[in-house]
Amino acid sequence: MRLLYDLGVWLYGKILWIISPFHRKAKLWVQGRKDIFKAIREQIDPNQQYIWFHFASLGEFEQGRSVLEKIRIKYPSEKIVITFFSSSGYEIRKNTPLADHVFYLPEDTAKNARQFIELIRPKFAVFTKYEYWHHYFVELKKRNIKLLMISAIFREEQIFFKPYGDFFRDILRNVTYFFAQNMDTVHMLKWINITNAGLAGDTRFDRVLELPVQHKPISEVERFCREHRVLVAGSTWKPDEELLKKLHDDFNAWKFIIAPHEIHDTHIQNIVELFDGQVLLFSNFRNYSPEEIHARRVLLIDNIGMLSSLYHYGDITYVGGGFGVGIHNTLEAATYGKPVIFGPKYAKFQEAVDLVTLMAGFSISNYKQLKTVFGALQNKDKLQECGAAAKKYVQQRAGATQIIMKYLETEKLLQ
Repeated sequence: MRLLYDLGVWLYGKILWIISPFHRKAKLWVQGRKDIFKAIREQIDPNQQYIWFHFASLGEFEQGRSVLEKIRIKYPSEKIVITFFSSSGYEIRKNTPLADHVFYLPEDTAKNARQFIELIRPKFAVFTKYEYWHHYFVELKKRNIKLLMISAIFREEQIFFKPYGDFFRDILRNVTYFFAQNMDTVHMLKWINITNAGLAGDTRFDRVLELPVQHKPISEVERFCREHRVLVAGSTWKPDEELLKKLHDDFNAWKFIIAPHEIHDTHIQNIVELFDGQVLLFSNFRNYSPEEIHARRVLLIDNIGMLSSLYHYGDITYVGGGFGVGIHNTLEAATYGKPVIFGPKYAKFQEAVDLVTLMAGFSISNYKQLKTVFGALQNKDKLQECGAAAKKYVQQRAGATQIIMKYLETEKLLQ
């Protein structure tokens, strides 16, 4: 199985290398790892030990951000290295002030793991939610470096719990401690004789709880919204946008703010054409007349990084991705006390399941269902009730960061 794993890692890299001339993300992934160890040697202080945080992508960074921020504030002398697997995470957060250095994670080979860990000399390592890399984990264990998994969550159908999953279960046994999102995860780990796990919760709740407090007004958005009721749609894909267009046509008293997941020129142009003359581009906002701003009903956000602030302006929110591999971050909307609507593929996201149970979130599979849900939320009492349930849900589940920090301090891992 080890041989198959190594072959899989090698093939993945080769496939991305082959398609990189034609695929932007693949190109960034490949280029980011070219001469990666040279870049690390040039930047890293060989006499310094670093706390190593690894994130799969941008979503996991936001999930672990609250722990990063606590360490930065309380222990400013600590040095931090962040690695990303994906280009989207790295490209957006490569200059984050929360780290001293940010790198792509070199591919998971025995040589790379040994080289990387020798260079950064981790005091301890923190991985978020998932990403279980055999060689990195083995190397950390071999050197007696503590490896913590925060916001960990597992599902029964994963390979770790299959009869043929011994190799992958062995990867988990290199983890020093699992801070689990829910008790199901703790129990599932016990089924495979892993007992170094405890319930901490999801650090995303701590992160998003701060968003309404830290919110800063966006003058362009305020000018667009004015006295209108507003739907804010975040991280949308084409199937989401086609449904939103129908909703836009049927509810003409509402304005729409759309922040798509992909902001390349082709996608932005497709949305502009879909809404047929009703779109204002955020990047061009200063060039619109007051009459245009008042008359047009769609504000299209053609940049990255604003979404978590935009939900403040919505009366109702919509989170995309539910017609693809899975919905994006619903908590950023819920923390503002807004009902959240999303597509059918949400079962793997505990917070979305909980929001649906609490009638604070609503899953839809087609336009008829979307129209019904949106129509029902026109009732102000229902809208307020659902929004209050969403906000209360976030508030009640905060606290994971405090538990993790207590562990780090008790184990004397911070100075």
